[in-house]
Amino acid sequence: MRRQRKAKIVATLGPASSSAGMIESLFEAGADVFRFNFSHGTHADHRERYELVRAAERKLGRPIAILADLQGPKLRIGQFEDGKITLAAGDEFILDRDPAEGGRERVCLPHPELFDVIAAGQALLLDDGKIKLEVIAADGRRIRTRVVNGGVLSDKKGVNVPDAVLPIPALTAKDRRDLEFALGLGVDWIALSFVQRPEDLLEARALIGDRAGLLAKLEKPAALARLEEIVEVSDAIMVARGDLGVELPPERVPGEQKRILRACRKHGKPIIVATQMLESMIAAPVPTRAEASDVAGAIYDGADAVMLSAESASGAYPLEAVAIMDRIIKEVERDPLYRNLIDAWHVESLPDAASMRGDAICAALRDVARIVGAMATVTYTTSGHTSLRAARERPSAPILSITPKLSTARRMALVWGVHSTVSADALNVDAMVGLACRTALQEGFAQPGDQIAITAGVPFGQPGTTNLLRVAEVWGQEA
Repeated sequence: MRRQRKAKIVATLGPASSSAGMIESLFEAGADVFRFNFSHGTHADHRERYELVRAAERKLGRPIAILADLQGPKLRIGQFEDGKITLAAGDEFILDRDPAEGGRERVCLPHPELFDVIAAGQALLLDDGKIKLEVIAADGRRIRTRVVNGGVLSDKKGVNVPDAVLPIPALTAKDRRDLEFALGLGVDWIALSFVQRPEDLLEARALIGDRAGLLAKLEKPAALARLEEIVEVSDAIMVARGDLGVELPPERVPGEQKRILRACRKHGKPIIVATQMLESMIAAPVPTRAEASDVAGAIYDGADAVMLSAESASGAYPLEAVAIMDRIIKEVERDPLYRNLIDAWHVESLPDAASMRGDAICAALRDVARIVGAMATVTYTTSGHTSLRAARERPSAPILSITPKLSTARRMALVWGVHSTVSADALNVDAMVGLACRTALQEGFAQPGDQIAITAGVPFGQPGTTNLLRVAEVWGQEA
């Protein structure tokens, strides 16, 4: 099944989309990656969904990626005597360490580690930013605040602290259990929440090893201050605009999204734009025009993937949401302006020896494919490195990725322009060219007589050795 587009779709599975039939239908409608949200559901729920996705993969004959999204630390206030209070602008309100139920003047903040990093002049945001408090004074036990934006505040609402780097590990005890469970299942990507600095990723990397790709969710302003470092140590990035949009002024989010996209393109790391993309489709069969424009904007900017959250997990129209996202992407990619923008965003190779050779070969692959009119660029890869470097160049021809490892093929399902297939390693260059031609024909990328451009690493099967470029005709005679 060949997609007639290059950007990918991530669909979250949940109560509305967990049957075998629905999962197959979502994939056929355009979903390339299925997200398991570990903020909801039990391990038994996720195991059942995992088995259903893998059954669909076997039936449909295409690698499907599974993304396990860890919950991360959640900061919440305590409870009130009456369940809720109403705060008015100008009121003073205290957050303290007293576990007693709160009232009109105070409530417990059961996170002692916050009290030493919060200072006068900082902001606290409650209930997804609906209520804003300004800190007047803080010590080790109490935080005195003045209400800037008031409203009804009820039990256990979330707390955001946009003006501080919080001394909280990105992996909670729950995350550690979920991570080991997800890796035991065999998921392809792990999404780490609450990333504030590159060091947050090191612990997860040590636990994951090479069993899955590590994706950093950018949802904290502190992460933006060290963006380049975080992108460099991650395998992929998600722009988590829900929490990021709470802690940043709304007018800054579009610009930061573009900055993150540029950083990922420079480093050759896949990027997902997520949250509220087709939000109205939770309850409506069609999106708003603004939502359609939002999805289109992410594609024009060169995102590898766009994501559905509640729209596909718990909404009334999961299949329609995937289908309209698929149509929006195809429409954008047919627009000549899209190609112009993608080419204008082209970036030079990074000045490090590890990536320069692969980047040089893949840049040449892009140009050769354009000049000879190749119907596909074919990449041989073991680890996925060659296909990632090819995708960084954003060639006009699709990337047909051939790998001996099913795990690599699944992981590449997230990557812009990549159509992955699984095949045994070629033993020599002639066998490589023959396999590339047969695969391009079988997968519907070319017809006999068409040109394809091929890249690989010699010796075969050794990761990170992209050093060969060939042009061939599909009927097997080298051009």
